[in-house]
Amino acid sequence: MKETKSVKLNAQQHEDGHFSPFKFAKLLDTEASWDKDQLGDVLHWIRQVVALSCGLLWGAIPVVGGIWIFIFLVISTGIIYGYYTMILKIDEEEFGGHGEGLFASITLFLLAWILVYSLAHF
Repeated sequence: MKETKSVKLNAQQHEDGHFSPFKFAKLLDTEASWDKDQLGDVLHWIRQVVALSCGLLWGAIPVVGGIWIFIFLVISTGIIYGYYTMILKIDEEEFGGHGEGLFASITLFLLAWILVYSLAHF
């Protein structure tokens, strides 16, 4: 057990001996320790990536209607909830809800969707 922890610590060090503040491997590590601020930042940026992806895709494919906003909300919330329960395996009540970055992601989604739709199809 101590050997694997030392291997993980050595893998996270840079050449100069300093630890990097964040590694992408930590996103999928079920044994990683998270504080509330770090987890909130990660959830915020996951939502932003999902929002930008959905907005660009739905703007390029000319979809219209309010149902797509609801579908985006379901996809975004489902990804965050799945990340909490399946990948991190943490109790969401311990770290608070999973609403971090929701309104910012809706704004980014709508901006990307409207912009790409207007530029590509008009």
